[in-house]
Order: sequence, then structure tokens, then C-alpha cells
Amino acid sequence: MPMSERVCLGLSAAGFHRIAYTQWGREDAPRTVLCAHGLTRNGRDFDRLALDLAAHARVACPDVVGRGRSDWLANPALYGYPQYLADMTALIARLDVAEVDWVGTSMGGLIGLLLAAQPNTPIRRLVLNDVGPFVAKAGLERIADYVGKDPVFEDLAAVEAYLRFVLMGFGALGDEWWRHMAETSARRLPDGRFGLAYDPGIGKAFSAQPIGDVDLWAVWDRVRCPVLVLRGAESDILLADTAADMARRGPGATVVEVQGVGHAPSLMVEEQIATVRAFLLER
Repeated sequence: MPMSERVCLGLSAAGFHRIAYTQWGREDAPRTVLCAHGLTRNGRDFDRLALDLAAHARVACPDVVGRGRSDWLANPALYGYPQYLADMTALIARLDVAEVDWVGTSMGGLIGLLLAAQPNTPIRRLVLNDVGPFVAKAGLERIADYVGKDPVFEDLAAVEAYLRFVLMGFGALGDEWWRHMAETSARRLPDGRFGLAYDPGIGKAFSAQPIGDVDLWAVWDRVRCPVLVLRGAESDILLADTAADMARRGPGATVVEVQGVGHAPSLMVEEQIATVRAFLLER
């Protein structure tokens, strides 16, 4: 299925900014899937999943502002969920559909959760990839150790080696997918070397407040759409007790645990893709 690179506009207190996204599948597909990535990642993480789903749906994979091909915000303090919710609402309007299925990894899952809990939400079905309404402080402290850093790499091989370390929670992946992530996670610097394709200012916003547990159970209890939860069996972000509670309360999620994976399942593995596909294709 064809993939195209597109852009829409978001608005912050500092003015307009470009939101880049990739689109897969036919414009007239019977359903639309929106895939949202993690804190320092970008929409190209979903290439393999989107290619699979494009046989059944139009799939849009945005680079959340400050990441990938999207603009960086002039004021890093504006990086946060109010801005992300507004931008994703603008993207849904650009797609011109009444409802979407949402697949979100980590931060992208929390954006979907917050949207799904709103009155008159356009979210039809929700996939939360290794995130839920409670996130323990310890996992956030681990992320804080690397988010916002601005390393410089001599070549793409060095970028790949770095990603293999910080994203080891993704589990076993083929070399081609690590290389793909290196190629789509790097930005060329003026001196010919490489940096990471996200704004280091995101780290400032992340650490602006004291790190503590995140408790969104009141939000979870307002969700009414069907929910699939994927949990990495070794995750420090979505704890086993939290996933079990998600199956018991609120919308009563279907929980699937992925062995040999931490934070988060990559969605680049056939078994994981098949699980997501089966859930989204349910009537």
C-alpha cells in the first residue's frame, strides 16, 4: 500500500507549527487508524504495523510536535498533553472522519486515553501499548535519565548502537528494524554528523515538575470504548497489578502480556501486529 508524507497545522501560544505525519492506505478506506508514538520517538516506528493495517484501513502516523519531521516549539514549556491533545484533534479534523481507532505507545497511549475519556470522543477502539492510568515513579525516573539529552554521533551505526541500548525494552528485533529506527530517528547536523530527531527541550518540560507517580484512574473510569492493552512482561511503566486492574474496572480492557519485552512492545513483530489487527477488525 502506498505511503505518503503529509503535513497539517497545529496552534500553540507561540503561533502555528507544522505537524508531520505519514499516511498509508486508501483515502476511501472504511476506517481510519491513528498511531501515536512514545516520548522521544516518531511516527515511523509504526511503518511495519501501518503497512499491515493498510490492507483494511487508512493509517495516519504523526510525529508529535518536537519530534521527527514536525516543527519544534519556540517555548519548550509548551510541550505537554494539552498541546498534544489539541494537535491530535487538529489532525483528526484534517483526516475528515467522524471516528478513528487509536494505537498509542507510552506517551501516545496516554494521549489516546485522555481523548477517549472526553464526551463525544471520536475514538472508536483504543489500543494502549505498555501504558495505563497509573505510572510508577521508578519507571519515569529511568526515562528522565536519557530524555532531553542531545548526543552527537559520527555515523548511523553509532545512532543504532545508542538506540539498541536505550530501547532495549523493545525486545528481540531483526537488524533491519534497528537500522530502520536509526535512519528515521536521526537528523543530519551542519557538520555532517548526526543528532536525534527530537527537540532536547522536551526533556526540560518533562523534568520541570518533580517526578512522582501518575494517577489517571478517574480518567480511565470515563472511557467507554473497547480497549486492548499490550503489556511488556518486564515493563517498569505498566505494572502487572495496574494491567490487572484495567481489566477489572472502567471499560474492562482485554490485556495481552508480551513475553521477553519490557517497555514497550515494538509493534514490529508479527505476533504483536496480529494481536492489534484482530482487535481493530472486530465489529
